[in-house]
Amino acid sequence: MSYSTVQIRNVALAGHPGAGKTTLFEALLHAGGAIQAAGTIERGSTVSDFDPIEKERGHSIDAAIASTDHAGIHVNLIDTPGYPDFRGPALGALAAVETVAIVVDADTGIAHGTRRMMEYARNRGLCRVIVVNKIDHGAHQLGQLLEALRSEFGTEVLPLNLPADGGRRVVDCFGRKAGDSDLGPVAGWHQKIIDQVVEVNETVMDHFLDVGEDGLSGTELHDAFEQCMREAHLVPVCFVSARCGTGVKELMGIAETLFPHPGEANPPPFLKGAGADAEPIQATPDPDAHVIADVFRIVNDPFVGKLGIFRVYQGTVKKDAQLFVDDGKKPIKVAHLFKLKGKDHVEVACAIPGDIAAVAKVEDLHFDAVL
Repeated sequence: MSYSTVQIRNVALAGHPGAGKTTLFEALLHAGGAIQAAGTIERGSTVSDFDPIEKERGHSIDAAIASTDHAGIHVNLIDTPGYPDFRGPALGALAAVETVAIVVDADTGIAHGTRRMMEYARNRGLCRVIVVNKIDHGAHQLGQLLEALRSEFGTEVLPLNLPADGGRRVVDCFGRKAGDSDLGPVAGWHQKIIDQVVEVNETVMDHFLDVGEDGLSGTELHDAFEQCMREAHLVPVCFVSARCGTGVKELMGIAETLFPHPGEANPPPFLKGAGADAEPIQATPDPDAHVIADVFRIVNDPFVGKLGIFRVYQGTVKKDAQLFVDDGKKPIKVAHLFKLKGKDHVEVACAIPGDIAAVAKVEDLHFDAVL
């Protein structure tokens, strides 16, 4: 295991059908070096849409998982289907992540799937990021779309970067005070997002008023930014063209520096016992504690049989370890432990808190089982 819990970022791509989630999934894997070339839906060569029916229809029907390493972080990505008929896998996948990236088509704008996933993610206490895709098309008004997003979802929706040169590049408006973009000067948006970030933390706000922005440390800004996302006080917007690659590396950089790791996000509720006697317990990302993991997906794989995909919240799941399913009295053995890359399974020795892994050939596993 070459990474720790604080280096993990768990991100689900969600949103309306056709927004470009699968294409962005490919672009992020390529930017992180997990694949040599990004596949395309048209050729049926994507990592996530590997099912023959998905290739035939040209859209996802189930959630797909893959991971990549980038600049010192390990990113677990989940590509979710957008069509309402297949929303179950999308909603189930959100249980495994800290951050939901809601992908919006720059051509068509806000749609029903956008609203549903924004609402669902907020109700679950997840950090939300809006990713405006297809900024290279040129036939749309990105400024009007940004204002529509702010009108629909609140003034906490603020851009981290802005398109420039007709959508051929993006400019940072969080770390930079000056510059020009297709939406006008960077300075105004920079001031808005800085004000939004510092006001959530009283200590940072007092320090900001005393010494100004230049006097704040990177740690202060990061902690305040993460708190804003956790408390839904900020919904950042990033601009990309997944097909052309514009803004994709910048999005990976934002994930590294600003997205929460598993120890920073709102912890999910767990209960010990059943019925009226059930008691809430809190999982902590301690690798040495006893294991708490949630099975959020079950797959019947033609090669390895029944595959239970789970997110580790506490402890370390090791190959050949024995675990209990729910309140079961008989332990199961983790004979084969995998990381997933679409249809491929990579056997690993362990899974630490925050990681997403899978165990094969355990018949007692079911959706939402707690290990």
